[in-house]
Amino acid sequence: MVINVEYNQLDPLLRATGHPDGDVNCETGYSPFPGNINQLILELGPYIKELTKTGGAIKEFVNPKYKDASKTSFKSSTRLECMMQDYPKTLAPSARVGFTVMDTWLAYAPVKNNPEDAAKVPKGNPYHSATSGEMAIYCANSLILKKAGVQVEDPVQQVFNGQEVEVWPRITWKPKWGITFAEIKSKVSGSCSISQRSTMALKGRDIFLENLTLDGALIINSIDGAEVKVGGSIKNKGWLIERIDYKDTAFPEELRTRGFRMEKKEQLEETYSQPGKYTLKP
Repeated sequence: MVINVEYNQLDPLLRATGHPDGDVNCETGYSPFPGNINQLILELGPYIKELTKTGGAIKEFVNPKYKDASKTSFKSSTRLECMMQDYPKTLAPSARVGFTVMDTWLAYAPVKNNPEDAAKVPKGNPYHSATSGEMAIYCANSLILKKAGVQVEDPVQQVFNGQEVEVWPRITWKPKWGITFAEIKSKVSGSCSISQRSTMALKGRDIFLENLTLDGALIINSIDGAEVKVGGSIKNKGWLIERIDYKDTAFPEELRTRGFRMEKKEQLEETYSQPGKYTLKP
């Protein structure tokens, strides 16, 4: 059966099926079993048929959380649960069920831990904090542009609130600039490069990067109907990352939780508020 196995069930399942060591890392340093975040895609026809048959009922279970190894008191209230990923258990053996695995940089960066808890996470494990979540966005966007042919400089390691993270160029864009990889790749041409210290924000649909060399900060704002071609060498003092300690109450909580703020030294910012064709080439 192709089906997800809940994290707390994987180790005992493996031990019961010929893997005496349970869920241990292989020579790569990672678990050989693919993890997922339960993004399920269901075919509507068979799904409606199953709902009619089962009434939407899925087998329940309990997953108690104990205060300590003695298992004599609960850490939190224990409740009946059921898992949406158990849906395939109601299907016939002939049903087609599959899965797709993607690199974590593309699809998984939860933000759930406060800075103090994140700092306690052993080095090499994900922090799942506001800091690591934001850095994951810059990483993903940098790698997407890299795959599209842009020369993106490698990241540097920096520590914020006790968390060592990779700092890539601070690259962001509005969804209208590109949702699919093909769409983004179509808007990049020639020899383009972005330095590690750079910041780039693209806020428009028809912005095209052509033979662009960026070493600093670049902000482009454009309305629908304004086609902007950006190229040439753009170099300025850029936006610097300034560390902020979580305990420093002189700063607002959102910055302390983030672990840094942007010191906007210098940038090239252009706004195109009228339809037409434009070229930005300093």
